[in-house]
Amino acid sequence: MSVRITPLTMQPSARAALGQPRVPFKVYTQRDLESIEALNRLDEAARFEMKVVSTVLPFRVNQYVIDELIDWTRVPDDPIFQLTFPQRGMLAEEHFERVAALLRAGADKATIDAAVDAVRHELNPHPADQMAMNMPLDEEGHRLDGMQHKYRETVLFFPSQGQTCHSYCTFCFRWAQFVGDKELRIASSEAQALHQYLRTHPEVTDLLFTGGDPMVMKTKHLAAYLEPLLEPEFDHIQTIRIGTKALSFWPHRFLGAEDADDLVRLLERMVEAGKHIAVMAHYNHWKELDTDAAQAAIRRVRSTGAVIRAQGPLIAHINDDPAVWAKMWKLQVRLGIVPYYFFVERDTGARNYFEVPLVRAWEIYREAMQQVSGLARTARGPSMSASPGKVEIQGVTEIAGEKVFVLRFIQGRNPDWVQRPFFARFDEKATWLDHLKPAFGEEKWFWEDEYAAIREARLAAAEPGDHA
Repeated sequence: MSVRITPLTMQPSARAALGQPRVPFKVYTQRDLESIEALNRLDEAARFEMKVVSTVLPFRVNQYVIDELIDWTRVPDDPIFQLTFPQRGMLAEEHFERVAALLRAGADKATIDAAVDAVRHELNPHPADQMAMNMPLDEEGHRLDGMQHKYRETVLFFPSQGQTCHSYCTFCFRWAQFVGDKELRIASSEAQALHQYLRTHPEVTDLLFTGGDPMVMKTKHLAAYLEPLLEPEFDHIQTIRIGTKALSFWPHRFLGAEDADDLVRLLERMVEAGKHIAVMAHYNHWKELDTDAAQAAIRRVRSTGAVIRAQGPLIAHINDDPAVWAKMWKLQVRLGIVPYYFFVERDTGARNYFEVPLVRAWEIYREAMQQVSGLARTARGPSMSASPGKVEIQGVTEIAGEKVFVLRFIQGRNPDWVQRPFFARFDEKATWLDHLKPAFGEEKWFWEDEYAAIREARLAAAEPGDHA
């Protein structure tokens, strides 16, 4: 189906007259698994496994993903099926059997909930010290919920109206946002608190709206956060980033949605006022870019003057193939998208199912880069978003007879760490920074003592209830 891009001034009735349909948004969650017709081709055991896993980890998918992105003749190996539908291997066997036994026995809700809660807390719901170190404090040492300020120049904001997604990625490192546990959730509805914090931190140049997905919000809510930033007192906020999967999972948000035109006009106003608007699009496979609606949505966003940057992690079962990344980066460049980050799967949730050894991550990145032109080589990585900062694997080499990983900080809690190379002993099984040891007989990383001091000071400054 081809999608026509309408002029910004057209009303919904004009869009309909031109033949652009208003596509209904239909979503399925865990309780709707049995009603997804496409799953009827799977056997009963596979459907039960999905029920078990989705009792622990969040599940949400929409009809667009089911109809347009999944090749059901390739299920369960189809990459977008793996990206959106629960698989047994996403839980450790002990965790799976603990929950499965209760479901088989028809246990009461309270018993199941208690077991599920225990499993979730064993899955490292907030990696990289998100709750302990990234949440900013007010002058009295109270945590400002719904914000993170890890790096000097950049503040992350989690608007409460955007703490869901059009579909959930099975690998998501923010899965804890979506399981209904208030203790695990980061969110704020306080636009005033955000703006006040930015007023008092002139060192901040970049504001990142994240979630969840801010593009699930009505445009009027997004505007309430964005438009005040056009006042002169916020001139230090140069770039506004909006992290979203909507271009993949619901491109009609930018096309036929009720307030799609309002959203486009909002982005235009922000750009015309001198703000750099960066749509941080999450792409995990080239198939997400390969529909008419997806490409029409990309064109419409770019027509506002906003820049689309693409990022995503390397994920087993989905994109652990250099050919997939090369094809995706080439397609992104052709569509006017800037490849931005090639991440390593974070140490949370279903990590054991999705993680790839660091040495293989570097090989895939290197082999993919060899297949693309310079315009696609803007994607940095493989990058680990660890507590000290974003650590890039630059390569594997041998120095003074020792095989080592060559590492550097792309971003760090102390900006002085950035771009300084350091070395780790080679470990073919390592999948995360904390699996690595310093090379050449060193006992500590060059940044380790300072990081410990930063952490201790941050925890000491917070009120007792914020140390969790």
